[in-house]
Amino acid sequence: MKKTLLTVSVASVLGFSSLGAIDIASASTKINSLKEQKSQLQEKQSEINSQLDEKHDAIDEVQNEQASVDQEIKRIDLAVEDTEVKIREKEKQVTEAEANIQKLQGEIATLEERIAKRNELLKDRARSFQENGRITYFDVLLGAKSFSDFIDRMGAIAVFVAADQDILNEHKADKEELEAKRTEMENTLASLKKMQADLESMKKSLAAQKAEKEKVMASLEHEEEHMHAEMADLEEADQLLAAQKKAIQKAIELEQKRQAEAAAKAKQSSSNGGGGSVSAPPVSSGNFTKPAQGYLSSGFGNRSLGDHKGIDIAASGTVPIVAAADGVVIRSYYSSSYGNCIFISHSINGQIYTTVYAHMRQRMASEGQVVSKGQQIGLMGNTGRSYGQHLHFELHKGEWNMSKSNAINPVGIVPL
Repeated sequence: MKKTLLTVSVASVLGFSSLGAIDIASASTKINSLKEQKSQLQEKQSEINSQLDEKHDAIDEVQNEQASVDQEIKRIDLAVEDTEVKIREKEKQVTEAEANIQKLQGEIATLEERIAKRNELLKDRARSFQENGRITYFDVLLGAKSFSDFIDRMGAIAVFVAADQDILNEHKADKEELEAKRTEMENTLASLKKMQADLESMKKSLAAQKAEKEKVMASLEHEEEHMHAEMADLEEADQLLAAQKKAIQKAIELEQKRQAEAAAKAKQSSSNGGGGSVSAPPVSSGNFTKPAQGYLSSGFGNRSLGDHKGIDIAASGTVPIVAAADGVVIRSYYSSSYGNCIFISHSINGQIYTTVYAHMRQRMASEGQVVSKGQQIGLMGNTGRSYGQHLHFELHKGEWNMSKSNAINPVGIVPL
C-alpha cells in the first residue's frame, strides 16, 4: 500500500513538473515572438522614418528648386522690363531725330532758295554794270551839276553801298548757316542710324529674354502647381493684410465723402430748380468698368490644373490696364507668382470689394494712392508665373485673404 502511494506521489510530481515545463516553454515562445514582432516593427518604423526623411529632403529640394525658379523668373522679368523701358526711350529718340531731320531739310530748302534768289540778284546787278559801261560811283559824283546835286548824289550812293553791303552780309550769313545745317543733318542722320541699330539689338535681346522666360516656365511641372492659381506667400500675405486695413478705412471714408457731396449737389439742384451742373458720364454704366481691352482667354472656377480664382484677359501690343472702380491701392509690388501686381480696395454702397491686377508689364499706381474708375494703373504684361501676355483679374466680395474664399466670378458684375 505504501509502495502504491509512493508511486502515485512520484507520478503526480512528475506530471506537474511536465505541465510547468510546457507552460514555461510556451511563454518563452510567445516572448520570443513578441520580441521578433517588436524587432520587425522597429525595422518598419526605421524604414518609415527613413522614407519620411527622404520625403522631407525631397520637399526641401523641391522648395529650393522652386525658390530658385522664382528668382530666375524675377530676374528675367526685371531684365525684360528694363529692356522695354530702354526700347521706349530709344524709340522716342528715333522719333525726335526723324522730326529734327525733317525740320532741318525744310530749313535747308528755304536757305538754298534764298541764296539762289540772291545769286540771281547779284548777277543782274553785275550784268547792269557791264551794260552801262561799268559806271563807277566816282563817275556819278563827278557828273554832279551843282553842290546840292553833289550832296544828293552822295546820299544816294551811300544808300546803294549800304544796301549792297547788307545783301553781301546776308548772303554770307545764309551760306554759313546752310553749311551748319547740312553738318547738323549729317550728324543727326549718323546718330539716327546708330540709334536704329541699337534699337534692333535691344529688340533681339528682348526676344531672347522672353524666350528664356518661356523656357523657365516650361520647366515647371503643371501637375504640381497650376500656373494660374496665383498665390501669395506668407510674408506677402501678412503685408497685404496689414496694408488692406488702412486701404479699406480710406475707401470707406472716400465713399462717405462722395455720398455727402452727391447729397449736397442734389439738394442744391433741387433748390435751384434743376439748373445745377451735370457731371461727366462714367467710363461705363454701373459700379465697375472693364479693366483692359482684350478677349476672355480663361474663365473663373475649377479646371484640370487647379482652381482659377479670377479671369484672364489677353491681348497683344501695349495694352493699358485701368482701375475697375473708384478705390484705394492696397499694394503695388512684384510677386513671385503674380509678377507686377496691384491690389485695390473699393467701398461701393457700403460693401467692400477687392480687385487684383496681376502679371503687368509696368505698374503706374502706388500703395495708398486714390484711383478713379477708368484711371490707368499699368500695362498688360507677362511677369511672374505667366504664360503669354494677359491680365489676371480677381474680384473679391469683401477683403482679400490667403485662401481667396471671398473671390467671386467677375463675369456679369464687371462689364467684359
